[in-house]
Amino acid sequence: MTMLRFGCAQVVIDRLDPLVNPGQIPSAHMHQIVGGDGFNATMTTNDVANTASCTTCAFSDDFSNYWTANLYFKARNGSYKRVKQLGAARQFNDDFSTKIDGGVLVYYVSAQPGQVKAFQPGFRMLVGDPARRTPDPAMKRQNCYRCYTGPNFGGDFAAPCMDGSIDTVGLPTKPCKGGIRSNIAFPTCWDGKNLDSPDHKSHVAYPTSGPADFLSLGGSCPSTHPIRIPQLMYEVVWDTTPFNDQSMWPTDGSQPFYLSYGDNTGYGQHADYVFGWKGNALQVGMDQSGCYGASCRGMNTQVIDKAKQCNVRNIVREDLNGWLDTLPGMQM
Repeated sequence: MTMLRFGCAQVVIDRLDPLVNPGQIPSAHMHQIVGGDGFNATMTTNDVANTASCTTCAFSDDFSNYWTANLYFKARNGSYKRVKQLGAARQFNDDFSTKIDGGVLVYYVSAQPGQVKAFQPGFRMLVGDPARRTPDPAMKRQNCYRCYTGPNFGGDFAAPCMDGSIDTVGLPTKPCKGGIRSNIAFPTCWDGKNLDSPDHKSHVAYPTSGPADFLSLGGSCPSTHPIRIPQLMYEVVWDTTPFNDQSMWPTDGSQPFYLSYGDNTGYGQHADYVFGWKGNALQVGMDQSGCYGASCRGMNTQVIDKAKQCNVRNIVREDLNGWLDTLPGMQM
């Protein structure tokens, strides 16, 4: 097995979505974006790696873009404040990922090195449904939240979505002493033809056994989607600790956190991906065994200070850090 696990610092926070709302300025809700500085409102080019000059990711040949919705705290008086993010727990002697300060931890897993085909230029996909407000039992191993039981990533001792005592399919309903971690994993089978589809989902599929736990990666690919692709997963740590005082929570004690499109269940968690690795850099990693963390033979890396110099100018001018009367875009 090979598991590339590496951090990407934020490249921008903006109300743009070139996958679902290409060319729309602003898009419906706020996103946090990491990766290459080629991110823009349209991203129509097939080879994103050629439009970017830098990346916020540990692997310096990865100009892909990864994005998710932001998380907000709703105070008792009805106002909202964006929840900031933390770095990742330290593993595999990877200091880079602990210092991303608001970014995303990205995983690419190959359970069968040499038999997994890396994504191709122009490839993009979406996982999750922002309109969902009820649990999807089939996705409980692929889309979850972890309530850290103590500071410094307390409770982080099980594979993603695997510990029922601290992992939930919806947002936790109690204060989390160390913050909230969210994980979302993408399908691992491709039709071998289409780089995208109208819903950004139909060209990919889960194995015939359906979504499985992250490390087992499920069974065989269906005949309609016979090509095994890397298991891609995002991990975000939300620093909810400034809001753990329940005197700030709703008077009925319900949980006060909302994803940026107005979802306080968490069931609508979703993630977007636009592939942008340079040349065959990702395939080099997927063909090797025993690569773990943010290093792999033949793959180029960079230091965190250089990564944080990479950024994209905000297009939609909005208050990102203050208290707001409504979630950005919800008044539209």
